[in-house]
Amino acid sequence: MSISVHNYAGTEEKSEAFHYSQAIKIGNVVKTSGQGGWDDSGKVVSDLKKQVELAFLNVEKALQAADKSLSWKNVYAVRSFHIDLDESADYVIDNFRKFTPDRRPIFTCVEIRKLGIEGMQVEIEVEALIES
Repeated sequence: MSISVHNYAGTEEKSEAFHYSQAIKIGNVVKTSGQGGWDDSGKVVSDLKKQVELAFLNVEKALQAADKSLSWKNVYAVRSFHIDLDESADYVIDNFRKFTPDRRPIFTCVEIRKLGIEGMQVEIEVEALIES
């Protein structure tokens, strides 16, 4: 079984600085690192609703860095980490409905004290299956 690591445009600097990758492909499974609400320049936006939307878009970028055929339709497991669950959970659920309208991945949702990048309020990591 082969293992490969992947990053998408705009994340290489953080990947190098913190010695990690945005996605790893193990056989026909892809797992992502936690994706936050940063824009294409790597800046975390301050608006919580926009952060969650960008995190979902960044998940898709990480998946596609590993395999161009992947999208949210391939996601079977999601873990989300929240600074304030009461403020952000509904935004995550709304995006589930938008990005996975015909599927319901398994979901673990955790409130924590702090995330790895200053200003991040939500972080989302997923696992996806490359269908043959």
